[in-house]
Amino acid sequence: MLDTARMVRKAKLEDRVFAVVGVVCICIVLGVLAALLGRLAVQGLSRIDWAFLTSFPSRHADKSGILSPLVGSLLVMLVTSLTAIPLGVAAGIYLEEYAKKNRLTGLIEINITNLAGVPSIVYGLMALGLFVYTFRFERSVLSGGLTLAFLILPIVIVATRESLRAIPQNMREAAYALGATRWQVVRHHLLPYSAGGISTGVIIGISRAIGETAPLVTIGALTYIRFLPPYPGQIVESAEGVIRHAGPLDWVWSPFTVLPIQMFNWVSRPGDRFLENAAATGVVLLAVTLTLNAGAIWFRARMRRRIKW
Repeated sequence: MLDTARMVRKAKLEDRVFAVVGVVCICIVLGVLAALLGRLAVQGLSRIDWAFLTSFPSRHADKSGILSPLVGSLLVMLVTSLTAIPLGVAAGIYLEEYAKKNRLTGLIEINITNLAGVPSIVYGLMALGLFVYTFRFERSVLSGGLTLAFLILPIVIVATRESLRAIPQNMREAAYALGATRWQVVRHHLLPYSAGGISTGVIIGISRAIGETAPLVTIGALTYIRFLPPYPGQIVESAEGVIRHAGPLDWVWSPFTVLPIQMFNWVSRPGDRFLENAAATGVVLLAVTLTLNAGAIWFRARMRRRIKW
């Protein structure tokens, strides 16, 4: 006969052991993370001031700043977001709601899932051949933004599909029964209810993209730059010597650098002052990432409140 009480005690013991092991692992991970962040803060916080944020990089550590890489990171993320989010959401909606379930769509789904795990440097090599040499975008903000957009596109697509798949099928059937078209169902029912999950995928993708260095180095992003992309209306001089006012999109063709590349540049230089600059840049990069994530989380919470009401 089975000893039921003994089996229950054994199962409860296993549950307790697993819970203890899980807590220990979490504490170890959080402890290592806290140690790393603490060391980064100790080295970098004393270096951060208004001059550091508004000065260009310099060969002299005490006079160096992060103005050009900070602006470059924000502009590259702008191009990345404007490209990856609409394309990723549209592709996810098509694959989940419109595409027929056959071998072709199955192959596409497998490839999209696999692309989410491809090393980032592979995207850099692809972008070098496609954007820089074939399309002649050169080593510009546009090339960098599109490279990172392709990097996070599979993440956005997968998040969109999983969010749509989590919505009960009877919601779709009820809308169709009332005479709604497929696009009306997607626009007025599926997208609002899946906005939270889609936003989570976007947050994960942007957080990964803003810290990437390998693909941007591969396409030839500058490691030292002492100017900003032209703003609309600024007086600029072309390569042919023609003086004119910058257009609204001239900044996308400008050379750029980003915060991770600037950190790499300073870490490779001798001297403790450059290491302090790199640590301060890391703190700023974390702050920018958390700010972007906070904005996305606020938008997700706002969408959820609108759905409840």
